[in-house]
This record gives sequence, C-alpha cells and structure tokens, in this order.
Amino acid sequence: MTTFIFDVLKDLKDSEINLSKLTFILPSKRAGLFLKHQLYKVADETIFSPEIISIEEFVENTSQLKPISNTELLFEFYNSYVTLTKKENQDTFEVFSKWAQILLQDFNEIDRYLIPQENIFNYLSDIQELKHWSLEQNKTDFVKNYLSFWNKLYTYYTHFTQQLLNKNSGYQGLIYREAVKNLESYIQSNTEKKHVFLGFNALNTAEETIIQKLLEHDVAKIYWDIDQVFFNNQKHDAALFTRQHQTRWKYFENNPFHWITNNYSKEKNISIYGVPKNIGQSKYIGTLLNNLSQSNPSLQNTAVVLGDENLLIPVLNSLPSTIEALNITMGFPLKSIPLASLFESLFKLHKNPSKSFYYKDVINIIAHQFIRPLFYFDDTDYASKIIETIEANNIIYLTSYRLKQIAAKAETIIDILFTNWEKTIDDALKNCSQLILIIKNDLIENKASNLLSLEYLFRFNELFNELSRLNSEYHHIKDISALFSIYKELLSTETLDFQGEPLQGLQIMGMLESRVLDFETVIISSVNEGILPSGKSNNSFIPFDVKLENNLPTYKEKDAVYTYHFYRLLQRAKNIHIIYNTEADVLTGGEKSRFITQLQLENIHKINHQIIAPHVPVIQPKLNQINKTPQLLNQIIEVAKQGFSPSSLSNYIRNPIDFYYQKILKIKEHDDAEETVAANTLGTVVHNTLEDFYKPFIGEFLTVENIKNLKPKINETVSHHFKNEYKEGDITKGKNLIVFEIAKRYVSNFLDLEIQDLKAGNQIKMIAVEAENNVFIDIPELNFPINLTGKVDRVDEYNGVTRIIDYKTGQVNQSSVEIVDWEAITTDYNKYSKSFQVLTYALMMHQSNQIQLPVEAGIVSFKNLRHGFLKFAQKDKAGPYAKKNALITEDTIDKFSIELKKLVLEICNLDIPFTEKEI
Repeated sequence: MTTFIFDVLKDLKDSEINLSKLTFILPSKRAGLFLKHQLYKVADETIFSPEIISIEEFVENTSQLKPISNTELLFEFYNSYVTLTKKENQDTFEVFSKWAQILLQDFNEIDRYLIPQENIFNYLSDIQELKHWSLEQNKTDFVKNYLSFWNKLYTYYTHFTQQLLNKNSGYQGLIYREAVKNLESYIQSNTEKKHVFLGFNALNTAEETIIQKLLEHDVAKIYWDIDQVFFNNQKHDAALFTRQHQTRWKYFENNPFHWITNNYSKEKNISIYGVPKNIGQSKYIGTLLNNLSQSNPSLQNTAVVLGDENLLIPVLNSLPSTIEALNITMGFPLKSIPLASLFESLFKLHKNPSKSFYYKDVINIIAHQFIRPLFYFDDTDYASKIIETIEANNIIYLTSYRLKQIAAKAETIIDILFTNWEKTIDDALKNCSQLILIIKNDLIENKASNLLSLEYLFRFNELFNELSRLNSEYHHIKDISALFSIYKELLSTETLDFQGEPLQGLQIMGMLESRVLDFETVIISSVNEGILPSGKSNNSFIPFDVKLENNLPTYKEKDAVYTYHFYRLLQRAKNIHIIYNTEADVLTGGEKSRFITQLQLENIHKINHQIIAPHVPVIQPKLNQINKTPQLLNQIIEVAKQGFSPSSLSNYIRNPIDFYYQKILKIKEHDDAEETVAANTLGTVVHNTLEDFYKPFIGEFLTVENIKNLKPKINETVSHHFKNEYKEGDITKGKNLIVFEIAKRYVSNFLDLEIQDLKAGNQIKMIAVEAENNVFIDIPELNFPINLTGKVDRVDEYNGVTRIIDYKTGQVNQSSVEIVDWEAITTDYNKYSKSFQVLTYALMMHQSNQIQLPVEAGIVSFKNLRHGFLKFAQKDKAGPYAKKNALITEDTIDKFSIELKKLVLEICNLDIPFTEKEI
C-alpha cells in the first residue's frame, strides 16, 4: 500500500524538484512526522531535511503574533468589557466567563473567514432591535441594557483585538487575519522559497486567500487527497470542499488539479459490527486486535480511530497482552484523572464561606486516595480515627478546630485542606500548591512506584501555577466560586499527553489526528449519529441565516468535514472494521450513523454487517451456604456458653447467614453518622427514659400521683438520653426536632395510659425494670452448656397477675403475638418473631425463679397504644372465631421449650450448614 504522503514526495522527486529546499505545510504536526519518515524512501542520496511545519505555525510566522490560551483570552476580554461597560451593568467575572466563551468563538470565526467586522456586528444589533420593538417609547431597563450590549459588540471587538495586537499576541482568527494583511510582504521576502501544501480539505477564507496568493506568485504547489468516486458525485459531502476549490479558484483555470485518485474503488474487506454500549465496543476492539495480531504480531500499519474519545481508557484496558508497541496520539483529559475529583471536592466545600463543614464532604476529602496517606502518623491512621469519631458521635457539621482535636498530629494537612480558603484567592491557590507538594513528597518518601501519579501532580502543579499567574496579572478572580469556574474551564482543555513511538506498532487516535495519514487496517469506533457526524449544535450568538449570508460555516459544513475524514480513512485501507453502538441514547449519540447507511447503499464494496451479542454468562442465583467444621462448632459452643439472646435466636430464624456473620464472625453492620435520628436510637431513648422513671417504684404499687409527678420530668429526661445516645447530633431543628417531640409524646402517652388504668381501679405493682437474665437450659443431646441471656423491659403485677412486658416503638398488632402452630414458631419469623421473644423471656424468668406461673407476657407498642398491652395468646385454630388462652402455663413453657431446643440443636448440628434465606 502506498500512502498519500509517499505519492506526493514521489511526484515532487519525479518533477526534479530539490526536496531540501521545500517548505512542506500540513494540517497537523503529526502528519509532518510521517512525512519526514517517508523522505528516505524517495531520496537517492543523503539530503538535508526540508522545512516541515503545520498550517498554524506557518500562519503564526506570517502574522508575527504569538497565540495565547483560551483562558488568558478570557481574562484579556474581561479587561475590555470592564473598561467599556458601566459599573452598575457589569457582570461578575464568573457570570461573564459563561457567555464570553461563545462570543470569543464568534470573534474567531468572523476573523478566520475575513468578514467585515463592523458590518456583521451592526447587522446583529439591528436584528435584536427589531426583535424587541425598538421604536417603543417605554423600554424597560432590562431591554435597554440588552440592546446596549448588542450595540457595543463592535466596540468590544475593536478594543479587545487592539489590546492583543499591542502585546503582539492573538487568538487563532486574529492571527489568520493579520497573516493575510502581512502576506504581500511575506511573499516579497520569500520569492525563492517553494511551499508545498498537502492534505487539506475544508479551508477558511483566510487560508484560501493565503494559499491562492502563494499559488498566483508561483511560490507554492498544492496537493489534494480526494477520490474520484466522491468527487464525481455532486451529492457526496466528502468532496464538498474540494469541488468548491476546483470551481472557484482562478489558479485551476490554467493549472492541473492534483489529485483526484482512484483508490476507494479497489477491493476492500469492510466489516460493520453493531455492539451494545461503550464498554462492549471497547471489549470488541480488543477481540479484533487479538485476531489481527495472529497474522500481524506487531500490528504495524494498523490504527484504532476513536469516534468518541471517552473510549480511550476502556480500549486501553481491553488491549491484548501480546501488543508490543503502542502509540497514543490523543491526550488523556485531566478532568478524568482522580486528582481532579479531589480539587473539585475542595472547591465545592469552600465555595460558600463557612466555619463548619458537612461531615460527608469532609469524609469525601480525607478518604480520597491521595489524601488518606497524609493522615498516617506513628502507625496511627488518623483519617480512620476522624471518620470513626464522626460516626460514633453523630457529628454532622465539623470545624477545623474540632478536626484538630480528633487528630492533633495531622494539624498541618488539616490547615491546608480546611483553613485559609476564604481570605484571599492567593491563599486558596497557595493551599492547592502546598497540597500538591505534600502529596509529591509522600509519594517519593514512601517509594511509591506509581510514576503516573507523579505525572498527574506535575500537570496539576502547572495548572495551578497558570491560575496564580493569571490572577496576579489580571486580578479578576474575586471569590472561590469564580476560581472554581475558571479552574473547570482550564481543566477541560488540558490533557496528559502519552509518550510513545509514533511510527511503530498499533496507533490509537481521534478522528482529527488521522488527517493525511493512511493505514492498511483501520478500526473505527462509535460510528453513531451525534458522534460521527456530530450533528447540529448552535453554540453561537450569530443566527443560522446570518451565517449563511456571510459564508460562515454551519453544522452542514461541520458534517461535511467529518464525512471527508471518515471516507479518507477508507480510501487506501484494505481491511476496515466499523463499530457502532446498538444501544445508544441521547447522551452517548443516536442510532447508527448515516455513513454506514451510505456505505451500504453505494453498493461499491461487499460489506459484512453483523450484530455482536455480548457473551454474558448466566449466573444462577445461589444462596450462600456455610458448612460447619469442627473449628466452627467450637466457636458456636463459645457463643452458646456466653449465652444466646432472644434477638440473636430470632435473627437466626430470620436468616441463619446473618446469625453466622454477627454472632460467630462478630461482623457488625456499619453505622453511618445519623443525620436524622434512627429508629433504634429513638427506641433506646424511650426505653431508657421509662427505666429511669419506673426504677424507683420497684416493689411498690403505682399511684396516679406517682405517675403525674413523672410528667414534668419528661423533657429533661428525654433530652438527657438523647444527648447520651445521639452524642453531638443536633436535635434542635429539622426532622430531628420532630423525632425528639415524638419521643416525648410516646412517653407522655404511655404515662397517660398508666393513669387511665389506675383511675379505672386497676392495681399495678412494679416487680422489675430492665431485668437481666442468664439461665442454663438442659439439652441432653449436647455435651456442652447452653445459656440464654437477655433483658426484660418490665415485669409487673396487674390485679394480681404477673405480666412480662416488652416495649416496641414500632407498630405491632395483636395478631403478631398469637400462635396456632407451635412448630412454626422457630421457622416463620414474620408471623411469630414477637411471640418467640416474649416466650423466651417468660422461660428465662420462670427458670430463674423470678416469676411463678401462670403469667401473661406481651408487648406495648408505642405506635398502637390505644390497644394497650398486647397479650401473647394461644389459639386453638386459625381465624377470627378461634378460642384464645392468654395465660402462660407450665404446658405453654413445655411446648415452647421443645421448639426452642430443636432450634438450638439445629444451630449446633455439624451436619446442618448456615444457609441463607431469601428475604
């Protein structure tokens, strides 16, 4: 396969032109590298390398202006804006930056296409006046200011461009316009120099003017790269611009048009693959490369062209391990680097000045992969200590002082992260630079082999140095919010460039990097509408019809540019693999591209089109199962000796695997800090309050007076227990205040229920409060002791009948404490868990001789207080007409003991594994 660059060099050589004296001008620097590499193939002897430059470099040299970054342009433009706008009408720099970016793009287009500036700006102003009925006498201030802005556009432009010219600098469009102005003097000074333009397609008016002038003065040659299939088809957009150039340029009236080639019609292997989602495409590219490497191990002359450059990292992760040489042309966006998320979190934290910080924001920062190692001192992980303290004490908002109290040794890093951000922008930027330096020193000190992390730091250090320079020179950034906005703007344009051997092995590039280059095997990804081509976008102040009137490019021309690049990749390639996303959506592009449909309708090549169904292994849902070993049985025996509680046994009934994790492995569920009081905290507070209230009355009969005297203490006691349980959490506002009031209402309502009972003539004698139990149960089949432990909330005597009471702050109904089938009590958690608990309490208290049978046991539900004490009851059958027996007798305890022992035997049986239940 011969390349376009080789054909150009060969033609020049055959024309007996001295290659060393030529100046080659190409669309990109990368193309120049390939051209230099091809020189030796046509040179018969050792020669001096010709001058090889990109069109941007040539134009800059001709204009004698130096380009400046988009961010610096923004600062310069704001200078002009502030100078020309009344103070009361001025936008802040942050607001200005959002619309000024679009206006700068329009300035750029107007200059690149050499549009008379005053004419178009006056035209735009007139359009806006017509829209807003400018002859109306009573215009609002808003309309006046709006029209004033449009009337000043030309003044803004003139002042801004003059400022740049005074500094011998400019944006791309201004550089092009100045280059055209200087063209005559450039030609006069370089009459002996021969320029060769090659590989161009869409040219702006300035480029057309420059090239045509050089051609007319016979100091230039130009080579186009277009195939006759496209050129001869008047409707084919791939040749839209070259047809226009041939028709409109006077030079081609008397000179040949180089070249219209005939490569596209040659035999090609074209395969089109529909693959679902971006990751699917990336994985399939890896599969294709693996297959291709079987016949071409070096993958020389093979290119992967990414229509969507966000696929870079997934593709790199999908490359086969056999690839030896790889060159990545595109840069990796800095915004995708982990360090970017750290600074974004910091800017968001400090955007609104505050002395305290939301705990999740703090945890997000100190748990970051680059920050956590900085909190490690003397074998102590202070980051974990801070997180644990926050969660244990329910600290929702923290100050830097509180953080230093928790982690005194981390004072320096805490200061950098959380203090001195609100004073001046210089302080904030200084903190960022110091942070980068500390992270760097930590990586080097700990001999971190991750050189990539150090490269990240270097690029971010450059970014913040640039921000510091711009701020010290222009002083436009007034607050953190504006700094954050400019940081994001700068970040979006910066990349981390990869280093590689550009002429060897597999090439991975974006669509624009493929200009002028030819490859034998091409893989193109994301060939979907909205990506290739990119489709409509109207990011401009200039309306569509005004663009047409002034020959400015619209989305139609942009689509034609993508069409040319796409088809040019196919012209000389032999093996073509086109991949599109079958599951595209509005965010990631639309249906398969029109380019694919066009290829199929052309009927020039035989095309293999297939939909690739991803291989997704069918994983049968399998419940977790832990087989018991002798070692595991020993652990169960240890737990049994310490004692099974009613709640742990209920947990086993609910899901044996949870029992295994919590009681055997001692794994507790992770509790986050409670922003809103959790249900278990509310329950603990109510339980503890009632314990404080009733403990003094143990062994006594309650009186109405006793209970009434408790009511004034509700607020103080509930507050005290909230402070103990909820630690530093705030219960003075929001949902927490509501929960606090609910806790007081629960206690108050319960006391009202007691008063009502006593007034009705019932006698209540307190026997025990929070009664601790630890009893041994005899199971002959086991040769080790089994203990039951647990606290009973309240035991009292009600009109001579002993009652065992369990408090529940949740909703419980009478049916939840009734039983029909004894065997189901240890298997059906949802139906019988409450009955199981109260019967276990009754069994323990009876066995420890704290109570005498018969007794009643049941639940007081604070969400269902109107039904009072919900007694456990045995029913002779299911249904509403069943007979109920609420007394717990020896017979009841015996029946329950049988089922309880069965349950314990199951837990201790070596042959019965802990098996997960579907919940």
